[in-house]
Amino acid sequence: MNYKKFLSLTLALMACWTMTSCIRCSCHYEKKSSHTTKETWTLFSTSWDNPLPLKFGDPFLLHASDGKYYMYGTSMEDGFEAYVSDSLSNWQPCGRVYQGGQADQWNVNCFWAPEVYERDGKYYMFFSANYRKNPTNEGENFKIGVAVSDSPAGPFKDLYNRPIFNPEYPIIDANVYFDDETGKCYLYFSRCCYKHSVKSEIADKLKADGVYDNIEESWVYGVEMKPDFSGVIGEPKLLLCPPKKLNDAQAEWESRSAMHKEVNRRWTEGSYIFREGDTYYIMYSANHYGGEYYAVGYATSKNPLGPFKKADNNPVLQKEGKVLGTGHCMVITLPDENRYCVYHGRMADNPNERVVLIDPLSIEKDGRLYVKGPSTGKRKIVKKRTITKRYED
Repeated sequence: MNYKKFLSLTLALMACWTMTSCIRCSCHYEKKSSHTTKETWTLFSTSWDNPLPLKFGDPFLLHASDGKYYMYGTSMEDGFEAYVSDSLSNWQPCGRVYQGGQADQWNVNCFWAPEVYERDGKYYMFFSANYRKNPTNEGENFKIGVAVSDSPAGPFKDLYNRPIFNPEYPIIDANVYFDDETGKCYLYFSRCCYKHSVKSEIADKLKADGVYDNIEESWVYGVEMKPDFSGVIGEPKLLLCPPKKLNDAQAEWESRSAMHKEVNRRWTEGSYIFREGDTYYIMYSANHYGGEYYAVGYATSKNPLGPFKKADNNPVLQKEGKVLGTGHCMVITLPDENRYCVYHGRMADNPNERVVLIDPLSIEKDGRLYVKGPSTGKRKIVKKRTITKRYED
C-alpha cells in the first residue's frame, strides 16, 4: 500500500469513528427525563346538621338505586310519610307514601317503625300496626305487615291484606336481613311488654322497695321468613331479653327506666342486624322510648339466629349533653365506605319531640362496635382519591 492510499484510509476510519462517537454522544444527551405527579379527586362530599330537620321516631334511611336518600319513620296516625334528599342536607317531602287504617285494610292505627328495602326493582316496606281482628279486645294488638311499591317515594300498597304471621302476643319493630349467599331472609321483631310479667331479681327488688308490684318486659325474636314474605318458616327464636340478675353487667343500664320510676317495664326492642366478616351484629334499644334513658346496645353471634352475646362495652349510645332518649337505630354504609348510625333522640330543650341524628359507627380490630355520638352541629363527609401518575418530558 502506498503512502497516499494509507493516509486516505486512515482519515476515513478516523472520520467514521468520530461520527459514531458523536452519534452515541447525541443519543445519550437526547434521552428523555421523567417525573411523577399526584392528582387528587373528590369522589363524594356532603354534610348535615344534627339533628336533621325531620320530626321522626324510629328513622330508617334508604340509599336507593336512583342515587337519592329516602327517610321513613313514625310520624303519622294513619300511615307513613317520607322525605327525599340528594345529599343528606336538604330534604324535600314526598308526602304520604302509605295510607293505612281504611275500613278494608287489615290495620287500624299505631303505625310504627317502617323499614324499606329495595329488592329486584321493587321496594318493600315492613311495619307494625294494630290488627283489626281483635276478638278478645286487647289493649295492644300489634302485628307486622308488608307493603310494596315501584318507587321509594310510594305509593306503597299492602302486599297481603293481613299480617305476615299472627303470634299470640303483640309484636312491633320489624327488621329484615337478606342473606344473598344462601337465599334466605330473616325477620326480627320485638314481643311487646303487654301482659308479659317476668320474674327477675330486678323485679323482686322493685317490689320489695314498694315501687312496682310486677315488671313487664319486651323481648327480641328472630325467625326465617318465606322469600315472598307471605309467612315465616319454623318457630321464632328468642334472641335478646333484659338481664335477670342484679349483678349482670347489663342490668344497670337496661333497667334505668324502671329503677328511676318512669314505668314498670323493661324493654329490648328496635333491633337492627348486619354482618361484618363472619360475625352478625344486632343492635337493640333498652328502656322507655318516651323517656330520657332510652339507649342502644349490641350483641354478636356467628349465626343470624343466635345465640347472641351482649357486648361488654354497652351501651354504645345514650343520653349526653343536649341529647336525651337516644334509640331505635339502623346502620347504613355511605359512599365514603364508612358506616353510620341513624337514630332518633330528644333535645333537652324540647324533650316531647323526637328528632333524627346521624353519627359515625365503627368496628375496631378487636370486634368492638362504637358510635361516635350523640353529637350536635355540623357533620361533614369528604371522600377523596389520590392517583400517582408518571410523565416523561
